[in-house]
Amino acid sequence: MRDIIRMIVVLAVLCALSGGLLAAVKSGTAEKIEYQQLKFVKGPAIKEILKGCSNDPIVDRFKLQDGDVERSFFVGVFDGKPNSVAYETFGKGFGGPIGIMVGVNLETDKVIGMGVTTHSETPGLGARAKTDETFKGSFKGLSINEPVKVKTDGGEVDAVTGATITSRGVCAGITESAEFYKRLKPQIVEKAKAFAK
Repeated sequence: MRDIIRMIVVLAVLCALSGGLLAAVKSGTAEKIEYQQLKFVKGPAIKEILKGCSNDPIVDRFKLQDGDVERSFFVGVFDGKPNSVAYETFGKGFGGPIGIMVGVNLETDKVIGMGVTTHSETPGLGARAKTDETFKGSFKGLSINEPVKVKTDGGEVDAVTGATITSRGVCAGITESAEFYKRLKPQIVEKAKAFAK
């Protein structure tokens, strides 16, 4: 009986040490992981959307709490004014969630660009939502305050050929993002002012 108790105590100590070590590694690398995601996963889409801005939107960013979710906003400064932001939202595609970076002009509430950050869509079909310039260009100038739809559903967006579900998922993700954009807009505008050049 004494041996069993000793094994339980040793096992409990080992588990506690392992758990503590894993927690320390996670907290110690969290900042580096976030930076790597920004640079290699989200960064290309952010830089494409906010192309021509006079600042580095990867550096000029802020976070806002939206209920249980912390949302990141990347600021674009054009002609000395921080009048554009990019933020990530998600839509449901054929293969699973689609990460979508959306750029919005804070003065007009119009979409200035869109880019796919992550997806599990079919290569050669839905995956083209990330690279198809006609599809991505269809979002420019649309109001974030209006539902975004593909042309077959009565909207203005040219769907990716052979990937209507993916195209609808991207549109739905952008439409749903309007909810938190409108809710947080006063805070977004206030925080963005800090980046005026």
